[in-house]
Amino acid sequence: MTSRLPSAGFSITIRASVTSDSSAIGRLTTCVGESGAIVTALDVVDSDHVSVIVDITCDTADSGHADQVVAAINDLEGVQVRKVSDRTFLLHLGGKIEVNPKVSLRNRDELSRAYTPGVARVCLAIAENPADARRLTIKRNTVAVVTDGSAVLGLGNIGPAASLPVMEGKAALFKRFGGVDAWPVVLDTQDTDQIVEIVRAIAPAYGGINLEDIAAPRCFEIEARLRDLLDIPVFHDDQHGTAICVLAALTNALRVVGKRMSDVKVVVSGAGAAGTAIMKLLLRQGVGDVIAYDRRGALHRKMEDLSPSWQWLADNTNRDGYEGDLPGALRGADVFIGVSAPNLLTGDDIAAMAEDAIVFALANPDPEVDPREARKHAKVVATGRSDQPNQINNVLAFPGVFRGMLDAHAEEFTEEMALAAATAIADVVGEEKLNPSVIVPSVFDARVAPAVAAAVRAAAPKR
Repeated sequence: MTSRLPSAGFSITIRASVTSDSSAIGRLTTCVGESGAIVTALDVVDSDHVSVIVDITCDTADSGHADQVVAAINDLEGVQVRKVSDRTFLLHLGGKIEVNPKVSLRNRDELSRAYTPGVARVCLAIAENPADARRLTIKRNTVAVVTDGSAVLGLGNIGPAASLPVMEGKAALFKRFGGVDAWPVVLDTQDTDQIVEIVRAIAPAYGGINLEDIAAPRCFEIEARLRDLLDIPVFHDDQHGTAICVLAALTNALRVVGKRMSDVKVVVSGAGAAGTAIMKLLLRQGVGDVIAYDRRGALHRKMEDLSPSWQWLADNTNRDGYEGDLPGALRGADVFIGVSAPNLLTGDDIAAMAEDAIVFALANPDPEVDPREARKHAKVVATGRSDQPNQINNVLAFPGVFRGMLDAHAEEFTEEMALAAATAIADVVGEEKLNPSVIVPSVFDARVAPAVAAAVRAAAPKR
């Protein structure tokens, strides 16, 4: 049996025929529970005088666990499994987004204004004044979600086609939480020059570019070059969205434990795109000290042959020059932030941290340390999982950030916007709600995106 917890991400519906005796359905639900799954719904589909057809829906931990649950049900006397539906795959059938016109096209009059001949006048107005594209076209409210499929979730380099379900989901979140029209742009190339040129060429249709799931260190160069080339904001969500949400969560976690940002020592496991952006934003906010840890160990000034991003970290973090392993770095540290790999630490490692420690174990789906073990020793624990308290989820940031940038007609994303967004997210919780299990607002809190958008608009450079 798997040690992972059941979740809606592996929800299945099993259609089974059971005998019509009064205890049959009870045996079915008991079997699911004893198999480690969680029953979420049970519906009677049909019946006759000898049998009942039921759909039993349950959350499982992974695909293998789902197979075990189905096998256990099929082994019950008087039960026959007829069909198994994976509810996640059903949700994705045909994709998750579509395009709908904003104007009616009911007659010739409306067609003549929306399209030819009337549209020609609008085209000429934009040709005369290109800035009018923000006012008279979809550019006003549209973002491109761009990926090369090289670093998708925790799945790695799976390519553009396989990345499309994630990009569709991102676009749906943009619309749901920020009212932003976003569209997936998946590129069948991982050549930096080609990606930069393609995005430059398509940029006129968009009010912003959201780079997504592009592997480090190429993502740094791609973002930097596009920022220089384009007059619209370029935002790499894996970097800046994660950094904003982590800073917001840490701000409130420090309020809970009564520590100041300038006094704490932070250890970050993972110096890729997310980890680097987190550390840079924490340093900008005045954190006491940071140790960056990755495949080569703790980054320090004596290291040679580092990439430019790692060299920057080596030069600007790890004040005391620590050169040991990850558990050693944690001894006496106030904060652990993991954006790396599962099961790197134990509860004993967390116990060696400073009093009232803060642990953000954000690797998905399995964090760097079991959150149940971490809670035995740390005051505040957060993960990236939706089935645990204090989920640090980028959807708290990017819809509001882009809403604010689009409304401000911003030409770039700035560090001041990031700090403002983090403060806005943290303040939504409110002093009266703050506690070790509530350091970030719910992703469904309707106040978040408007608060972030307002903060970003206020922080945007005045034109």
